[in-house]
Amino acid sequence: MLRPFTLDDFDAATSLWQASEGVGLNESDSRDAIAAYLARNPGLSLVAEINSQIVAAVLCGHDGRRGFLNHLAVARSHRGQGLGRTLVEACLERLGALGIPKCNIYLYADNDAGAAFWRHLGWFDRAELKVMQRGTARG
Repeated sequence: MLRPFTLDDFDAATSLWQASEGVGLNESDSRDAIAAYLARNPGLSLVAEINSQIVAAVLCGHDGRRGFLNHLAVARSHRGQGLGRTLVEACLERLGALGIPKCNIYLYADNDAGAAFWRHLGWFDRAELKVMQRGTARG
């Protein structure tokens, strides 16, 4: 049921993410960008399959210090069965085996359902931190 995310899963995972509230896709989610991400983080990102159909997916990676989970999504028809928790725990286990002691996630500020899910799994807000971002190109 659980297995590593491969580039062959890109179309199905992208469709799942597009259908999932709280998941935002951008230029960093192109086929080439996901291929590079998977190559840098082999075996960490996962999918769950039922009857040969992807019903859940998560991107998992690290920077050598901290892990990151992105785009966790479970098909509406399969929610409430523990798939999200199973994917998260499997990712954390893999990160821990690599010596990565902590993992971070990003949520949209108005994603109350997502925040409730993560809190239920023991995640907590870091009120002292703020995310800032800019593009790499100047001009």
